[in-house]
Amino acid sequence: MDKIAVIGGLGALSGADLFFKLLKNKEALKNQKNYHFIFEQQPYSQIESALFEEQDIKSRKFYTFNLCKNFEQNKVSKILLPCFASHSFIDELQKETSISIVNIFDAITNYLSLKFEKGTKIGVLTSSFVKESTLLTKYFQDYELIYPTNQSQLMHAIYAETGIKNGYLDGLPLEYVYEACLELKAKGCEVILPCITEISLLVNQLWKRGVPIVDVNQVYADYALAIGNIPQLKPFKLGIVGGVGPSATVDFMNKIIQSTPAKKDQDHIKMIVEQNPQIPDRTANLIHNQTDPTIALFSTCKKLEAAGANAIAIPCNTAHAFVKEIQDHLNVPIVNMITTTAEYILENFGKGTIVGLLATSGTIQSKVYFNVLTHFGLQIVVPDETHQNLVMESIYGEMGVKAGYTSGLCKEQINGGVNHLIKKNAQVIILGCTELPLLFPQNQGYNDTKFSIELIDPTLILAKKVVQLATQSL
Repeated sequence: MDKIAVIGGLGALSGADLFFKLLKNKEALKNQKNYHFIFEQQPYSQIESALFEEQDIKSRKFYTFNLCKNFEQNKVSKILLPCFASHSFIDELQKETSISIVNIFDAITNYLSLKFEKGTKIGVLTSSFVKESTLLTKYFQDYELIYPTNQSQLMHAIYAETGIKNGYLDGLPLEYVYEACLELKAKGCEVILPCITEISLLVNQLWKRGVPIVDVNQVYADYALAIGNIPQLKPFKLGIVGGVGPSATVDFMNKIIQSTPAKKDQDHIKMIVEQNPQIPDRTANLIHNQTDPTIALFSTCKKLEAAGANAIAIPCNTAHAFVKEIQDHLNVPIVNMITTTAEYILENFGKGTIVGLLATSGTIQSKVYFNVLTHFGLQIVVPDETHQNLVMESIYGEMGVKAGYTSGLCKEQINGGVNHLIKKNAQVIILGCTELPLLFPQNQGYNDTKFSIELIDPTLILAKKVVQLATQSL
């Protein structure tokens, strides 16, 4: 099913004319079951504008962008934009939508290449804005372009109160356009090309008078139906479930930025964050059977999915106890931080490595790390009850990292946990709560007078995995 949408309103009559010419295309009439046509016209504040000011173009940008987003929700396959001036920013629009916007200049260039030799004199009727832009010379560089002398009269025929744009299709508007066509024919033009879509409303009358004028709306409609669907590759966009916890979210984003090989702003990864600190506490649910966070996590993921995320990251270790059941109901993959961490340890330290885990009691009790690490052939050790209480205090205590502290008592408490795991023969230690890396900002491992060990930051590993995925999508 080819689902084609027309943006109306930039020229109400010309948009409707294009829509009609889509419907009467022979292929479309023959195979009506294969096509779904949509026409949308909303109130447009600059409707009476003659494109005299830059502000007029800016208003067109906002208007067309909003309609493109509407069409995205309707899963449209192609968008037609019947306004030559608006094609001056088609590249800007295309970068922000996954739907192919059919270029009217491509349609006309294709038509001319089939009908006329290079170097042919072509008479052009267009707005002052389009004439003064680089659009015509960019697309029609193989032809000699000729313009009528009296441009102001042509503009009056289109934009005046009694002009074509307002529904006056005979009388002076018709005669002014006809006069311009006669002048162009007298200058040796083999064909008249109207780069104002409203002039398509006059072509039947002009043909009767012997004017060799192109019906650009019909050309545009036929071209859109003839070409296949062209999927648009948008830049990779990462969706982040934020607020679990808030500081860890910012830390994770910074690690993505630091891990990205960028030379300028535009080289960085698109990120969209749904910062939702109201997601119920994951540890409280797993240990004390308090409010289940599954729906809140799922809802946040669905918002990121709807916003066009190519992948979702959750910078919260404990939340990964809920990932499997959430993933089954999503169309976008969640990049699993636990799995990427296990893969990193296996690759860098080898099978059988004894891995210490510092994490919330909820993460430990959920066995989310235990199940994954043992699957990869790694051994796991966790703190005893006394030291686990120290770890929890370093995270949740009044002077803990979730309260904004990164030194003092919370650092002493977590160091106690590290030393304890080293004594239990841990060869590496996972900082299995996304706030814990904030206590080790240099990420250079752990060293004191007695012990030295590498600390694994799952947030950093996840950030590097996301950068790898983004690079592979290019």
